[in-house]
Amino acid sequence: MKTPELFDENLANQNFQPLAEKMRPKKIADLVGQEHLFGKGKPLRTMIATGNLQSVILWGPPGTGKTSIARLISFYTKSHFEQFSAVTAGVADVRKTIKEAADRLKFHQKRTILFVDEIHRFNKAQQDAFLPSVEDGTLILVGATTENPSFEVNAPLISRSQVFVLQPLDAQDITKVIRRALSYFPKHKFDSQALKYIAEKANGDARTALNALELAANLSRKIDLKTAETAVQQKAIYYDKKGDWHYDVISAFIKSLRGSAPDAALYWLARMLKAGEDPVFIARRMVIFASEDIGNAQPTALVLATSSMTAVHMVGMPEAGVILAQAATYLATAPKSRTSYDGLMAAYKDIDEKNLEPVPLHLRNPVTDLMKELGYGKGYKWSDSEKFQQSLDFMPKNLKGRKYYHPPKKP
Repeated sequence: MKTPELFDENLANQNFQPLAEKMRPKKIADLVGQEHLFGKGKPLRTMIATGNLQSVILWGPPGTGKTSIARLISFYTKSHFEQFSAVTAGVADVRKTIKEAADRLKFHQKRTILFVDEIHRFNKAQQDAFLPSVEDGTLILVGATTENPSFEVNAPLISRSQVFVLQPLDAQDITKVIRRALSYFPKHKFDSQALKYIAEKANGDARTALNALELAANLSRKIDLKTAETAVQQKAIYYDKKGDWHYDVISAFIKSLRGSAPDAALYWLARMLKAGEDPVFIARRMVIFASEDIGNAQPTALVLATSSMTAVHMVGMPEAGVILAQAATYLATAPKSRTSYDGLMAAYKDIDEKNLEPVPLHLRNPVTDLMKELGYGKGYKWSDSEKFQQSLDFMPKNLKGRKYYHPPKKP
């Protein structure tokens, strides 16, 4: 029996690398998108060109080039590249890397780029461990995060780093990436509709697009629209229920309701539900909206919103989506009035800024004889007549005549 040849690890790595890894940019010209950072005279391009490195945090959605940018910084500045995953690395790993970086700088005059993927997952102890080395220049930190770094990264670390925001790639950028990747499939035939479909469904994520393209190529030598749909399966929706996107989308939803835009409200509602948002959270926000933004302009809005929240509790998904859609379109098309909300805010302001006068005697409850003798409740005898309502002042002395509630004018 013939002995098999030795396994060629380098060849295997090259052949079995995912397409997204093979397509990783090798030079700045290969980068797609992020012109605001790598265009002529822009900050990251200038930093690389001058070699004047400083620590940076790259904040943006998945598949927008964070890892590639870190590698390009290392390549162009001839720095040693060290990659950490915040999920697996501990404080001991950080200390080991710091020592190696210090030796590298001292004996070889070579800087170290420490790339920390998902830096928002690093706990305080891990972040504090490499803070002194970032401060003295032993390490050049390049952190990557999909979360708002001002919430997830230690303030001292942010203050010593430049935060750059990466934008999702548009369909044109994704199409450019896909067409470059076609050279890896010389024997395949791709329908233009299929490529367009993959680009659109990638939702600004180049990695998602390349993974879908690779899967489609594995399914068939001839990639038509049907093959592309099979490869994509479902639109990749990036939505973190604890992060900025969560707050941004619910904000867009509420503003659409407030702006009487039912179509936009349905779109943002669908986007939240597709991404797995808690339907009770959405229903609860609509209850608040019904009172805050519609109020007495259409009091039934609060009744419907509250009933909807109860129904969502009882029914659950996916049917709860229909209930939320009914409530959303009702609230979006209802007349709006913030008079109750504005009045409450004005009253809060007076309480904060003005003296808290005692309750007028005629408004106090005369529970005992002594209280009656002291004038509690004197002159107060309830009546639904307008004359009675105008004869008494129900406000403290220092706020006599103050108006908080200005009801909406009836059409």
